[in-house]
Amino acid sequence: MRFAVWLRQGDLGMNEPLRDQLRKAYANDVADRDHRQLPEWKIGMRRWVLEQFLEARVEDLLELGAGVGKDAAFFARHGFQVTCIDLSPEMVHCCRQKGLSASVMDVADLQFADASFDAVYSVNCLLHVPNAELHSVLEEIHRVLRSEGIFYYGTWGGFDQEAIFEEDPLDPPRMFSFRSDDELRRHVEQHFEVLEFESVNRIPEEPKFRFQSLLVRRLSK
Repeated sequence: MRFAVWLRQGDLGMNEPLRDQLRKAYANDVADRDHRQLPEWKIGMRRWVLEQFLEARVEDLLELGAGVGKDAAFFARHGFQVTCIDLSPEMVHCCRQKGLSASVMDVADLQFADASFDAVYSVNCLLHVPNAELHSVLEEIHRVLRSEGIFYYGTWGGFDQEAIFEEDPLDPPRMFSFRSDDELRRHVEQHFEVLEFESVNRIPEEPKFRFQSLLVRRLSK
């Protein structure tokens, strides 16, 4: 994987040009994502998260970066009241076509009252948030969670780099902020209690590239 280092850690937040690139890239990928089959490991991951949500007696669930709504629809079928948000209007439209409640919204500015949800779910969404903005985004997630609320945070990472992906199959190429295990935990533990953490290589030809899974609980502040 070749990355053109365009951003250095802490240089800037997710400004409007970067957001616009993400909107355009994902607008061009709706049909493909809607027909793409999930790998078995992701299906297993989602089933494990479901078990954690059921054990915690979750009722209201917010999904960040819901994409075409596959995970949201899965949780809705299991009885959760699911709210979807995504930066892409096209992705939101796809969620609504599945009968899901979905809104165009930025993770940095969640338009919900304090303590609105029992749980928040995010898979491969916050990897587009630069380190300079991650603190405020995690604060927003903390704010909309109820007391003892839980947050599942799944993301690609394993090393520290903020960059444009030169070989990105999407157009325009997207910015990614990858974090080492230690760096990711450092950010998260400022806001949440880590209940479970796993970092697993899912791409054998890229040994440093890992999928990081965190199940965390809202800290009182």
